[in-house]
Amino acid sequence: MTSTVAGAPAVPSYASGISDTPLLGDTIGDNFDRTAAAFGDNDALVEVSTGRRWTYTQLREAIDKLACGLLSAGVQTGDRLGIWSPNTAEWTLTQYATAKIGVVLVNINPSYRTHELEFVLKQAGISTLVSAAEFKTSNYQKMIAEVRPNCPDLQRVVITGSDEWNALADGGAAPDRVRLAEVQASLGADDPINIQYTSGTTGFPKGATLSHHNILNNGYYVGKLCNYTEADRVCIPVPFYHCFGMVMGNLACTTSGATMVIPAQGFDPKATLRAVEQERCTSLYGVPTMFIAELNDPDFESYDLSSLRTGIMAGSPCPVEVMKQVVERMGMGEVTICYGMTETSPVSTQTRADDSLDRRVSTVGRVHPHLEIKVVDPETGKTVPRGEAGELCTRGYSVMLGYWDQPDKTAESIDAARWMHTGDLAVMDDDGYLNITGRIKDMVIRGGENVYPREIEEFLYTHPDVVDAQVVGVPDERYGEELCAWVILRDGAPELSVDALKEFATGKLAHYKIPRYVLVVEEFPMTVTGKVRKVEMRERSVGLLDLETAAGVRNA
Repeated sequence: MTSTVAGAPAVPSYASGISDTPLLGDTIGDNFDRTAAAFGDNDALVEVSTGRRWTYTQLREAIDKLACGLLSAGVQTGDRLGIWSPNTAEWTLTQYATAKIGVVLVNINPSYRTHELEFVLKQAGISTLVSAAEFKTSNYQKMIAEVRPNCPDLQRVVITGSDEWNALADGGAAPDRVRLAEVQASLGADDPINIQYTSGTTGFPKGATLSHHNILNNGYYVGKLCNYTEADRVCIPVPFYHCFGMVMGNLACTTSGATMVIPAQGFDPKATLRAVEQERCTSLYGVPTMFIAELNDPDFESYDLSSLRTGIMAGSPCPVEVMKQVVERMGMGEVTICYGMTETSPVSTQTRADDSLDRRVSTVGRVHPHLEIKVVDPETGKTVPRGEAGELCTRGYSVMLGYWDQPDKTAESIDAARWMHTGDLAVMDDDGYLNITGRIKDMVIRGGENVYPREIEEFLYTHPDVVDAQVVGVPDERYGEELCAWVILRDGAPELSVDALKEFATGKLAHYKIPRYVLVVEEFPMTVTGKVRKVEMRERSVGLLDLETAAGVRNA
């Protein structure tokens, strides 16, 4: 209900983040150097799996050497450098070294396969690729070799741990500190420094281009609302290629002097719990499925988690019972919920440490400092009264510079007044708290990964037996949502099984984009104007599939 005085206009669904703490006006490199000067002897980075650790003084030295090595190798300000790796110390070193010399870091999802890798390398014009040799079942070197002939801009590939990497990390032939200082001094806070790809409804990913100012400040204010100081130690099991890892994790730490703790290359509940205990972490991050896995670990009670105070849960809605257990069993009484998107660096709203448990499970918090949010009628663009649903928009320092080399797509998302249209439906209550109620777009959130059906549909069209395809999300107990593909096959085609589809997509699509369910149909439900009715498809999918059983294929 919206509270109004009789005869007075309704209160609009608009809020601005008033703050006594000014925005940071420097670059990531300069800000890091200030932190290193203030807290030089403090732990800056700990990689638990290898036992490696750096103080802030040591980490600054390692970052500066790598930055010099890149310069001596011919990498220049404005170049795009891709990083394809799971969570490692080398990822973090590369993040800060590129920031120091104004090289645009392009995050590449470790789950990508050749189809996606080639697109990103070409679309961003990546000239240097820093890559792990392999991860899990992925042979990165083999995949790079496969696509490299089709990527004319790609001049060098450096595999972490190789002799070439070691030479770069050592500063090249002779680290040129004077040149590094000159390059660093030439940079501006509004320069682009990071490209993160978000799957597009057109079927192709879009590169959200972010500046120093965007992500440095967002990390800073995320940390402020978690009450971080130099005494905090943050366990970061979420991926660095997401804003969750590199901004809310790394940059939140380095703007406050806190310690970055990498529990493992990929998420592992035991490794995460072990890292919290061993490193006496005060904060822990994760999407709900990560916290569920940790809480359900058979050895959970044996870990000493008494050091935990706070943390962040984000990526998808948090079940009430999970939040209660995180507070009660993990001791994270100050855990917060964040909402955002890659295009907004990412966080726009966050709950506060003193918010009630009910607020933290039923809302995504209030507007972040120095930002504006509003809820508008998607048809008219007018701000709706509080208590009414509409599209959530956000404006301020966090809004991306635009989609890399796609001004038309940028204009579709950011209006003339610089409001970013999120595509999410939301309701703002009288106190300014937001509740996300749905999505205008058809995005599916699977275990914290944003998946856009159109991209998968475009890929399914390449199957020789598929005439048409539509992809929808269906409920899943473990991941929140799973993908269900509705397909129309050519006459005489053999039945398309889930296993056959998986075989066709493996190596070309990231595993989380491969549909778990397939429904073979004669036609799709359509509106009178010829548009596919995805809402009806989702409803019918739930009825047609036995979601208690393993993946399967059905005729609808």
